[in-house]
Amino acid sequence: MASSAAGSELFEAYELDFKQLYESISQKINNVIPTQSGEERKTTLRAIEREVDEVTEIFSQMDIEVLNVPSASRTKLQARLKTHKSDFEKLKRDVKTASSRASGPTDRELLLAVSNGTDLDSASVDQRARLLAGTERLAESSSRLQDSHRIALETETVGASVLEDIRRQREQILHTRTTLTEADSYIDKASRTLKIMTRRMATSRVITILIIVVLVALILFVVYAKLFH
Repeated sequence: MASSAAGSELFEAYELDFKQLYESISQKINNVIPTQSGEERKTTLRAIEREVDEVTEIFSQMDIEVLNVPSASRTKLQARLKTHKSDFEKLKRDVKTASSRASGPTDRELLLAVSNGTDLDSASVDQRARLLAGTERLAESSSRLQDSHRIALETETVGASVLEDIRRQREQILHTRTTLTEADSYIDKASRTLKIMTRRMATSRVITILIIVVLVALILFVVYAKLFH
C-alpha cells in the first residue's frame, strides 16, 4: 500500500513538472519567438528543444510510475497521461512550425522571389534547394529517432511489467516454500507421536503377556496343590 501511494505521488510530481515545461514552451512559441530573429531566435529554439527532451524523459518516468499503482487508480492515471501526450504532440507540431520559419524561406517563397525579379540567381536557388533537401533528411532522421525512442519506451514498459510479474511469482514461490516447511514440521511431529504410541503399545503387550503367564502359573499351582495335598 505504501509503495502504491509513493507511485501515485511521484506520478503527480512528474505531472507538475510536465505542466511547467508545457507552459514554458508555449510561452516561448507564442510570445518570445515572434519578437525575435536570427541567432536570438535560434537560441530560443535550442532551449525549446532541450525542454522537449525533458518532457520526453518525464513521460518515460510517468509510464513506469503508472505500473506501481493499483489497477483501480492505474486506469485513471493512464487516461491523464494519454491526454498530456496528445496535448504535447500538438505543441511539438507548433515547435516544428516555428523551427521551419526560423530556418528561412520555403521553396514556394524562393520561387515567388525569383518570379518577382529578386536578386536570387540560379546558384543561390540550387544552394537553397540542397539545404532544404538536407533539412528534410534531418527531419526524417529525427522522426526515425523519435520512433526508436517510442519503441524503447514501450519495451521498457513491457520489461517493467515482466519484472513485476516475476516479483509476484517469487513471492508466491517463497510462500509455497514456507507452507511446505511447516507441513514437513507437522509430519515430523506426527511421525514422532506414532513412534511413541508404537513403543507404548509394545510395552503394554509385553505387560499383558506377563500378567497372563503369571495367572496361568498361579492357576496351575493351585490345581497342583489341590491334587497332591
